[in-house]
Amino acid sequence: MAVALTMTRMKLAVLRHAFHGTRAQMAGTGAVLGVLLAAGTVYLAFVGPDLLAAGYAVWLLGWMLGPVFMGGGDETLRPEYFSLLGLPPRRLATGLLVAAFVGVAPLVSLGALLGLLVAGVRLGAVNALVAVVAMVLQLAVFVLLSKVSVAVVGLALRSRPGALASGLINGAILAALGQIWVFFWAFGQTGVPAAVWYLPSGWGLLAVRGQWWALGALAVLALLLLGAWAALITRRVGAARVSAGGRRPITAGTAVGAVVAKELRTWSRDLVRNHQFAFALSYALCFTASPLLLGWDAMLPYAGPVFVVMAAAMTANLYGTDGTALWLTLMTPGASDVRGRQLAWLSAHAPVTIVLAVAFTAIAGGPWPPVLALVPALLGGAAGLVPLISVYALVPGTDPHRRAGNPLRTSEDDGGLTGLAYLMLVLVVLTGAPAVLTAIRYGWAGVAVGAGSGALCYWGLGLLAERRLRAHGPELLDVMRTGRRPRTSMTSRFDQLSRTQKTVAGWCFGFGAIPLIPQGVLAAVFVSDDMLRHSWFLATYMPPGLRYPVAAAFVLLGLAIYGTGVWIIRRRSAPAAS
Repeated sequence: MAVALTMTRMKLAVLRHAFHGTRAQMAGTGAVLGVLLAAGTVYLAFVGPDLLAAGYAVWLLGWMLGPVFMGGGDETLRPEYFSLLGLPPRRLATGLLVAAFVGVAPLVSLGALLGLLVAGVRLGAVNALVAVVAMVLQLAVFVLLSKVSVAVVGLALRSRPGALASGLINGAILAALGQIWVFFWAFGQTGVPAAVWYLPSGWGLLAVRGQWWALGALAVLALLLLGAWAALITRRVGAARVSAGGRRPITAGTAVGAVVAKELRTWSRDLVRNHQFAFALSYALCFTASPLLLGWDAMLPYAGPVFVVMAAAMTANLYGTDGTALWLTLMTPGASDVRGRQLAWLSAHAPVTIVLAVAFTAIAGGPWPPVLALVPALLGGAAGLVPLISVYALVPGTDPHRRAGNPLRTSEDDGGLTGLAYLMLVLVVLTGAPAVLTAIRYGWAGVAVGAGSGALCYWGLGLLAERRLRAHGPELLDVMRTGRRPRTSMTSRFDQLSRTQKTVAGWCFGFGAIPLIPQGVLAAVFVSDDMLRHSWFLATYMPPGLRYPVAAAFVLLGLAIYGTGVWIIRRRSAPAAS
């Protein structure tokens, strides 16, 4: 118990000094959204028990998959910190578990679990008492499942087969969640599946409703997960890194060729990059192939473009993941590092993209012009944006040789990495918009537009990134080394805003993608393919004469929202600059 209390106090001390500036703003925004989701979950307790069980199933998936996709979850206290104390594994795991309950995410989840108390109060006093115990056990199961999931993936990432398998599985799961409507429709499921009651997330609600065995099952599951986590912690602390000996050396005759060779070797050896590549490939395949269950193959040709967009999001912090090795680039006179990285990125991703696009478009029988227009446009846009974004919005990363026992943890700034990935998704999609719109209206002319825009993005954005790296390389290295950004960065501009301005700008940058991408660009694509009355895309429900105007209006609305956010920041920072 003393160990648990000590670790709890350590966690509280770290958190008191951790949230400041932009990180505090992002944490506050996340907490507000979490509270809204928790309130919505509690509301389901008044609507019906089936919906409440489904809501808790979503929370369970969030706890299991969220940390895997967002850099390994909360690692304020790492097992490695206590490896020299000689603590027994179960005692160490118990202490870390108690400390894990300190934080925003567990508190928000506990608020969502108040739905159990609401359900219990509506059934009687005894049920309400059972609900209190069920809330604690259910939260413990959530947290432990999250820890075990991250630990299993972390161990898998220590070998190349494990990294690839983990990426394939995680990509498939996220794609299945994104296309969950397909599975419901395909299997005739119109209501809440009965299976949600028998997932661990539903056991607490079963106990509240009088099935007392579920309460014991929760307690047993929590103990089993604690034991599994203790064993995984032991493996994590004592695991040895994989040797990379015996590899055939890669040689190059030019400076750019040397960078390409180094990057290609990194793509083949870095297990995190292996995981990211497999994740993007699996997501693209599963997301576009899921509608085949309904006999609809219209999304299949877009597997290649989806792969490019997701791969770019995974590598948005390209320079940050290298850590302080950036000094090697800065100390090499005349090195064209950006061009080399662009060529290496294309070498790793372009062949797979082209094969996916051509093969699946042939299988589906078209549409050839939009797909062939998107492929070069997105490849060039991604190859230009990846280095550009990573040097303009670099998130300080952990040096690869100093990464913790959890290989997913490539940076301490989870919010920054997540925001960078979302930004990359939006920007890469925008680079393909002119080509696909031209292809929809003028057919094969869109392919020429796509090739031209892709080449322009590759050359122009790469040039901007190279100039930025040469002009601000020492500052970027200082950011990597210290984790502190210079006062002239965009972060300081954002800090100059008032609380209201920060809130408005944050909502603009956070939600501008909704009208721009799904309701605008994607809806126009669906309308062009005669995919009418499709899901939640409003333009597909409009009369023929209003479909494209509605989609265009949503694109303009999204751009206006983003423009408002940029205008707020620039207007506030302009007097300071003068």
